[in-house]
Amino acid sequence: MFAQPLRAGDRYFQVLARPRPAGGSRLGLAIAKKQLRRAVDRNRIKRLVREFFRTRVLPQEGPALDYVVMARAAARDADNATLFQSLERQVRRLQALAASDSDPPVT
Repeated sequence: MFAQPLRAGDRYFQVLARPRPAGGSRLGLAIAKKQLRRAVDRNRIKRLVREFFRTRVLPQEGPALDYVVMARAAARDADNATLFQSLERQVRRLQALAASDSDPPVT
């Protein structure tokens, strides 16, 4: 999954994605103890990312991608709305990159 991914990131998350030939997007989480020391913080971020993926990514029509979300330390202190907005920006950026990569060249 980590070989040659599409990348998008900000101060809260680093999101990697790769096109998926079979339909349907998938989510992977890599929430490191190095970034979020307390289990309660890691669990909060995991719940939030899963909820975002379930409500905003799966219902969309768009390129099927495998996503891996990695949290950064700043995510601990951010409110949920800010984190949702951050994830929304990253996913849109990755979907645009995937769509532009998959378009055949115009001749």
